[in-house]
Order: sequence, then C-alpha cells, then structure tokens
Amino acid sequence: MSAVVTRRALQALLVLAASLVCAACTTTGGAVEEGEPVAVGEEATPRGGAPDATMEKDPEGREVPLAVAESERPQAVSPDNEIEEVVVEAARERHEVILDHVSEAASRLRDVELQYVFTRKGRTDVLRGRPVAFALWSESKKEWTIAHVEIPRPPVNWKPGRKPFPFIVVTPGLEARHVKGTGAERLMFAFSKDGEQMKVYGRKFPVFDDRLLAKKKWRAVVETAKPIVYLPFNEDTLDPQFVSDGTEFLLSTAHKAIEELRVANAPSVAYPGELLADVVPAQVLTTLAVIEQTDDADFRSRKSAAFDEVLSQYGLKREEAYRYSVSRAGALGPMQFTNKNGRGTYALVVRRCPAAKLDPNFERGATNLLNAMKAAVCLFDIELRQMRPDIRAAYHDNREVLGIFPVAAYNGGPRNVGRLYGVIRRMGVELGDLRPPGEQPQGLSVICPCLWIAEESGVRPVAIPKYNNENRWYIEKYQAILGTFE
Repeated sequence: MSAVVTRRALQALLVLAASLVCAACTTTGGAVEEGEPVAVGEEATPRGGAPDATMEKDPEGREVPLAVAESERPQAVSPDNEIEEVVVEAARERHEVILDHVSEAASRLRDVELQYVFTRKGRTDVLRGRPVAFALWSESKKEWTIAHVEIPRPPVNWKPGRKPFPFIVVTPGLEARHVKGTGAERLMFAFSKDGEQMKVYGRKFPVFDDRLLAKKKWRAVVETAKPIVYLPFNEDTLDPQFVSDGTEFLLSTAHKAIEELRVANAPSVAYPGELLADVVPAQVLTTLAVIEQTDDADFRSRKSAAFDEVLSQYGLKREEAYRYSVSRAGALGPMQFTNKNGRGTYALVVRRCPAAKLDPNFERGATNLLNAMKAAVCLFDIELRQMRPDIRAAYHDNREVLGIFPVAAYNGGPRNVGRLYGVIRRMGVELGDLRPPGEQPQGLSVICPCLWIAEESGVRPVAIPKYNNENRWYIEKYQAILGTFE
C-alpha cells in the first residue's frame, strides 16, 4: 500500500499542532532549566537577567512570559511553497511515524481541560499546584490515553540526583516517574499502564501571569492561564533523521540571518569598513543555538549524545524549538538573551545595532530564532570591538578556532575574555598556534576542557587551567560541536 506524503507539509502540520491552544483557557527548559513559563503580546514588559551576563547557564527558574504563549499562531503551508510530492512505498520511516503521532497527540490535547485544584487558607482560595496533561500512546493496544499530573506551584528547586520531585498522578491506573525538568520547556515524565511502558507524544502545560502570581490572585491566575501544547525532548522522539534535519535547519537559519544583515548593509564596529555579515561565520553562529541548550553535566557524561538531543528538537520542532526556555536569570529563548528591566543585553544590541532592524520587543525577538541569531551576530561584533587588538586580529584571520573569545564573551561578558586570554598567556601558547580539536595521541591522556595547539607531528591538547568552570566547559562544548556544522 502506498501513501502520498509531503515532507514540508508534515513539518508544517507539526508546527501547527504544537501551536494549538485551549479556546476556553488561553497558556506557554538542561543547560537552561526552567523558571516559570512567559505570555508575547505586542508591547510586553521587558524582563530578563543581569545586564552584565549575556547568557546565564542556570537551572529552570522563572515563569515563561505570558506574552510568549499569547504570540502563538497556527501556521499553514502555502500551496506555492509546497515541494513536489514524494510517493513513499510500503512501511513509513520511523521519523515520519513520530511526526504523525506528535501531530495526533497535539490534536487530542487541544480540547483537554486542565484540572485546577484549590485549597482553602482562611478565607482565601489558594491554587494547590500546576496541572499538566500528557498524551500517551500504547503500542500494544494502538490506543491513546490522556494522563493528568499535578506538579508544585511555585516550582521547586529540583536537580537530578537530589530530593525526588513531588507530584500527584490524577489519572487512575497509571504509574508515573519524573524524568527531568520542572517548567514549560523541559518537564517530562515516563508513564506505564498495565505493565506496558507508554510512549509520550504530547504535553499540555499552563503558563501563568507572573504579575497575578505575585499578587496571589489565584482565581485570576487560572482564568488568564495560557495552556501550550509543547513536547519536550524524550527518547520516544529521538531519531537520526531529526538530528540531521536539525543541523540543516540551524545552518540554513544562520545563513539567512547573515544574508539579511548583508542586504541591510549593516556595518561592523569591530572591523571598520567591513560588514557585520562577515564578522561571524554561519557555523560559529549555529553552535550557540546548541550550546545554550546543552547542560554542562550532560555534555561531560554523554558528549555528542547530549548535542544530538538538542539537534533532534530543532529537527522535530524547527522554529518552535526552545521558545519556552527560561532560566532563573530570565535568559529567554533558543539563544538565551537577557534583558533585565528593559536595560539588559537584548536592549543593548537593539540600540547599538540599528541597521540590523532587530525586533525591539524582548519576548518576541528573543524567541524568534532568526531574529535572535541576528542579535547574536550584533553582540559578537560589539564584544569583539572591546577586545585587545591582537585578539581581534587573530580572530579575523582564524574565525572558527579563535571563536573561543567571542563565545567566552557571549557566555559571561568581557571579563571572561580577559581571564581566558590571561590563562592562554600563562600556558605559554600563542594565539596563532591554536588549532581545531583533533585526536589525542596514543599514550597521552589530557583531562579537558582543552585547547589544541599545532606541533610538527599534528595537534595536541593542552588542559585549560581553572579560571571559570562554566566558561571552560562552554568553550569545550563550542569546540566539540563546531565540526558538526562544517
């Protein structure tokens, strides 16, 4: 039996399904674990992390801005943009089946009502927790089950290997195990029923108005909640095709961002007389979209497998991937920009890089991957301008390898660049001797994070002395993922 399928139509259907919201009660992380989820309106109040810390690697922290959830719109494929149909014979490939299941799960979750429970405190009704619904598939019975779970509200400060995450399974007959996460981007459970491990293909999560939360207006919190249908990573949806698609999608988006900057004739401030579009290679830019969503501990233990999880999310969800990623410092979206009180890093790049025509709205701009990538190029350029002339010159001649400097600044500002440079000097390494990572020579075992230097016999690793543990691992992740995009 044959079926006619369109690859782009399948992807568009998934984006459409992921953006469905409940008509009755409208609601929206790890490297970046979550805080509370955000809703993006036309003029949402800017919020974010510390202005001197561009990207703060932090467990889940804040509520996702309500404006982010409210900005969701169904997307359809225009007939003019459809690629030619491809006839698929016999059994469908695994990634195509997953796409179908994810789309069906989102459709089933659309009209599911989340079950809010109030408790009485004196004369006041208090919201007990946050209800979350999951769409589960039984492979043996070929049927769907909707699982209702209640998690703590406010979110608990949970980390893997520590105190168990508390939750209540509302749906009878199901056993649940918390797998990871606490917020909109990463919360995930594993479920079993009648001894069978169920597959998770969808999740409905309510995003609350943090201003109402602060005022403890619990009834209003529920009435204004915006439920989002969004599927965090899980093993049921990991597929090599999505990893490949995610790699291609990120590269194509980076190339588009750079081309838009070129068409705008946006000038570089780090290299007068040159264009902003020539400051950051596309492959360097794409690394940030992966690094920012890859947990350091996960990378240390699983290496490339940790990157594959992130790439798989981009391949499966494309533009929707990591829209709801919010750290405790308020770093938002796939590139994790901050904007504390409207005077943070995002506002800085909007102000300093007018030719780029970045979206001035923080929540909207930070959660749009194309816009956020252009903002990241602007930030690279601004931070390169502040670096020593010899660093700028060396980077200009070897942008992929010396990308460690703007990447260090992206992670923690100019101070990290000064520390990294000082460490390299103490190591006795010249910037011109730095090379891409290679294979460790036999008989040599260097504990990384490392830098790689040229020798007559090839390249060898040199351990980076401790100066900032987070930044050292950020650089290690950058070097490890860069080759994926070449």
